[in-house]
Amino acid sequence: MHKTVFKPLDFGALGLAMSITVVVTVMLYAQRGTETRILITGEGDQWIFPQDAAELVIVPGPLGDTLVSVQDGKARVLSSPCTNQTCVAAGAIQAHGQWLACLPNHVLVSIGTSRPEGAADEPGDRGLDGAAW
Repeated sequence: MHKTVFKPLDFGALGLAMSITVVVTVMLYAQRGTETRILITGEGDQWIFPQDAAELVIVPGPLGDTLVSVQDGKARVLSSPCTNQTCVAAGAIQAHGQWLACLPNHVLVSIGTSRPEGAADEPGDRGLDGAAW
């Protein structure tokens, strides 16, 4: 039977591989420089607010205007010209990954994370990682 003997350079290579693995893992999974944002999209328009903003947004759509409220860390559709009013009845969203949609009027409200203003984009990076993207 052959006995495996590790040499000093084997330990060095193993240590280097483990170090690289730790650094890459931290870089990939760290949430540095991100904050929760509320994204509102309509036909050709887009609004991005910090979650703690207080805004009332009129979003034009093919059926008319949808009124979206951002306040106290929550977003909700206050009124919409659609017939079924499901988006209004859905209430407020406040957690990362939640979204509201008024499909007949082409309006989407979602909560996700984005880099701060002015941060450089990476190739293929869309900036937000909400559930709807």
